[in-house]
This record gives sequence, C-alpha cells and structure tokens, in this order.
Amino acid sequence: MENAVNDHPYVPAHLAIEAMRDNGYKNTAYAIAELMDNSIEAGAAVVELLCAEKEVQLEERRRKRVEQLAVLDNGKGMTAEVLRMALQFGNGTHLERADRSGIGRFGMGLPASSISQCKRVDVWTWQDGVENAIHTYLDIVEVKNGQRSTVPDPAPKEIPQMWRQVGSAFGDSGTLVVWSNLDRLMWRSATAIIENSEFLIGRMYRKFLDNGKVQIRFVSFDIENPASIATDKLARPNDPGYLMAETSCPAPFDHDPMFKPMGEDYEATFTVDFRGEKHDIKIRFSYAKENARNADLAGSSSYGKHAKRNVGVSIVRADRELELDQSLVIQYDPRERWWGVEIEFPPELDELFGVTNNKQFARNFSDVAALDLESLATGGRTINEVRCELKEDGDPRAPLIDVVHKIGTQLNVLRGLIKAQTRGTRGTQRHERPTPEATATIKTRERQQQGYHGESDADEQLPPDERRGIIEETLKEEGVSESAADELAATTISDNLKYLFAKAPLETAAFFSVKPRGGAIIITLNTEHPAYDNLVEVLEEQTEGQDAPTLSARLSNASDGLKLLLTAWARYEDELPDGVRKENAQDTRTDWGRVARNFLAQDE
Repeated sequence: MENAVNDHPYVPAHLAIEAMRDNGYKNTAYAIAELMDNSIEAGAAVVELLCAEKEVQLEERRRKRVEQLAVLDNGKGMTAEVLRMALQFGNGTHLERADRSGIGRFGMGLPASSISQCKRVDVWTWQDGVENAIHTYLDIVEVKNGQRSTVPDPAPKEIPQMWRQVGSAFGDSGTLVVWSNLDRLMWRSATAIIENSEFLIGRMYRKFLDNGKVQIRFVSFDIENPASIATDKLARPNDPGYLMAETSCPAPFDHDPMFKPMGEDYEATFTVDFRGEKHDIKIRFSYAKENARNADLAGSSSYGKHAKRNVGVSIVRADRELELDQSLVIQYDPRERWWGVEIEFPPELDELFGVTNNKQFARNFSDVAALDLESLATGGRTINEVRCELKEDGDPRAPLIDVVHKIGTQLNVLRGLIKAQTRGTRGTQRHERPTPEATATIKTRERQQQGYHGESDADEQLPPDERRGIIEETLKEEGVSESAADELAATTISDNLKYLFAKAPLETAAFFSVKPRGGAIIITLNTEHPAYDNLVEVLEEQTEGQDAPTLSARLSNASDGLKLLLTAWARYEDELPDGVRKENAQDTRTDWGRVARNFLAQDE
C-alpha cells in the first residue's frame, strides 16, 4: 500500500523543469512565435514584440543587451482558471476540443517556449479593462530550489508602467507575457532579435498579415528610459513562393510578386481519407519571372539573397507555416532558390503529417520526402501500389506518398523551366570577379545572419583605426614585412573585408595559420611548406608569354598538389586509432565540407 505522502515521484519537479528547457526550439524567433500563436488564437488584431534593452559593460566596451522581452496582444484575454492552465505543461484549453480549426492545440506553447529562453515568465491578462489585469508567473529558480511546485494563484496586479508606456495594443482585453532573467537567447541585442524574428515571423504568419487579419509590431527601447525608442516597425509578409505583393522582398520586387504561378499546374489538390474522414491537401507551385533571373548576378542581388533564405517546401497548417522542409532541395545548386512549393493542410491531419508539439516540424512528411520513391517502385510496381502496400502494413505515412511524388515530379519540371530561363545568356558579358576574400566575407555575413558566430566577430565593433593597428601588428608578428603588413591591413579595413591572406615563412609544419584579430581572420600561408610551391606559387606565377604546354603543365602540377594534400589528410585519418580522435577528425572533415560547400557555391 502506498504511503499517504509520496516522496518519490517518477519525475522530480526540479529535474523535470530543467530537462524541459531543452525542448527543441530552433532559436529565439521560433519561441517568440509560440507566444504569437496564442495571441492570434485569442483573436488578437494587434500583436507586439517589445524588447527592453540595457547598456552593460562587456570587457572594455559598453553594449546594449536585451534585459526583458515581452509579447503584448489585444486578444480576448483569459480568466483566472484559464491563466493558471496556460502555465501548466500540456494542459491547454484546446487539447480535447473536437474543432481543430485554430493554430493552437498542444497546450505546451506558453511555458515551453518561455523556459527555453529565460528563467522567469510573468503573465498579465485582462477581460474588462487593463486596470483589472490579473497576474501569475513561472520561475525556474523557485521550482529548482523546491520553493514552488504549483502555479501561483492568479491575483490582481498592476502592469508595470514601462510596458504601458511602450505598448500600443492595450485595450479592453488582452494579454502581456514578459520574459526576464534571459539566459538562453540566441541573439542578445534587440536589433538582431527583431531582424531575425521579422524574417521568420513574416513568413510564418504571411497569410494573416497579407489579408490584414493581424498586425505585428516590433519595438526596441531603453529600459531605463522607455521614451527612447530605437526601433518601431511593422512586420511585412515574407512569401517563400513569392506570389504575394507588398512583401519584405527587396526592390524591385517589394511591391510586385517576384515569381509566377506554374501555369495550369499551379495548384494540385489531394483528398485523403484519414481516420474515416476526408480532408484536402493543397500544393501550389511557382517559379521566378524572367526579369528576376536575367539581371546580372541575380543570385548576389538583395532579392536573390532574400530568396536564398527561403529555399524549401513551405508546410502550412491552418494558415500558419510550420517549417521550410529541405528534404527535396538539391543543396549544392544555387538555382533552387528560384522555385516555390507550398503545402497546405488542416489541423485534422496533424497526426498524418507528424506535427510536433512545438509546431516546428512535420516529421512524417520529412521522412517520406527523404525516401527514394523510385527505388521503392521496383519490379514494375507503381507509386500507387507502393502506397497501398505501406497502407496494408499499417504505415501512417502512406497517404503522403502520392503528395511527395507529385512534388518531386513537378520540381523536375520547374528546374527545367528555371534552367531554360538563362540558357545561352551566361558568359555573354565579362564581369570582374570578386576576390576570394570578398566572396568569403559575403558568405560569412550570411552565416552571421543565420545565428552563427565566430571568435573574430566580437572585435568588428572596434574603431577602424584600432582594428587596422591590431591587424598590422599581427601580420608583422607572423613575419610579414612592415610595408606589406601596412598595405594588407589598410585594404582589409577600407574594403570592409573579413579575411586577408598573407605569406610568410612560418616555423611550423602547418600549411597555413589562422588568427582572428581586429575583427578579421588572418590566414598566413607558410612559404616553407611544400604545398605552397605545388599549389600557390605555381598558380600565381605570371602567365603572360607562356605557351600552352607550359600553362598545361602548371595546371597539372597544381592538380597533383591538391590531390596530394587530400591523400595526406586521408592517410592521417587512416592512421588514427579507432575511437574519439578518429571520430573527431571525421566530424571535422564533414563540418568543414559544409562550410566549404557554402563558400564555393556560385550565386546564380
């Protein structure tokens, strides 16, 4: 017989709350979107992201960092009972309802998204004037210390004047969620949070923004002087299919669509029988207009870079995007940015698509998309027969076979149309090629925007003269002559480059050294290393006046040198004993390959 008081729970609260923090949100913008889901579900016409910044001392510089972050809406608000439930994990009000028409359901959004980013979340809500707001909170520190294991009873509490002063969506009803003790934000500055959130949230809620159902506002301000507003802007739709007008796509496609529908095959509808009921899945196809592709270096244009961030199949549930799935994307081909595919399905098909409780993935779709359907259809079987066999085997993904097959077939057509758009136009004009340093700088800026950070990035905010001095001194320490160091440092700063190459006889067996200094990454090639003679010098020699056999021999020597470098790495890896060292080397080769693929890809 169990004791009246059970001191041995299956999951101790102080351990569970910490484990729940690692709940799979891709980044801060996705966690913020969970709060906005709740706002839209509550019928809000206006939702605001409010970032309160504070200037702090970081090493030798003062920087602004987000101190608190809030999401405000003018939705219908919550009763005390609903507010208490909203901060309980898995106890949302939509879990058991028969009508799944809304974008919420899983009962995890508010607490899970909040603790993934911060240690404390406070919630105010009101239904009869903001002066009648009630409040409760979740504090991880209190839970971990055993001070609290239940949600505090909601009670009347005045909303801090700071939020009242900055927010514009305070109405007769609404909700304010405030994050504090922020310890897990991907981006620490309000500028970075708003820029990344605007792109993602603009895409996620594009249909709501496009039809005017919701207005989303982004604000940043000084926490010690709320009247000092640094940013105040409205989100614009971000359509990965580029068929909407008035979007965040840069000019000349900010007011007119950049893509066009794929003719009569623009939309396909699949009716699936799932759990005894029929539901429609709609797929829409689009591709770039000719004037978007025919511009010089279209891929390097601002709109081309915008499209590069929107590559994939957009999976939309109840008008809200879950994710851009890249299972069907040819990763190495830059032309993939020029097509758009959107799948739209109702919440009743959540289990079919494998929608996760944080609404970031449709796992079953990704699984089927990753299958080689053609290889499954062996022995003269059709795709439909494969689907029927999966259905007979009880595979819940079976109805998605036809959907994925349709997308794959249409993508082949789209890729042909895109390829034909520029056939015969490449190479008709000569353009000055950007230097490797410039190309690598552009690629690095893109990675920084995606949330990747390197050791060298911190010093980019230093004054230019200070950066130049640091770079010049580092080069001289490497053995570069004073005049060459001065010229390289000056060029790096004036051209705003992230990388610079130098040459010097290094006292090391390494082919090159890498030193992050002054906001730049200094790569010094070792002139004493055989690879320098076989690769660098043989390619950089003057070619004027040399005959074809000589040039051919130089290229052959360079090719041999590259292959010998690769075989040297292969032998190094082969000689490592099985275990952690070999696994680390293999992982390093793979990770480096991913970055190299991105840096070497040509924008089209």
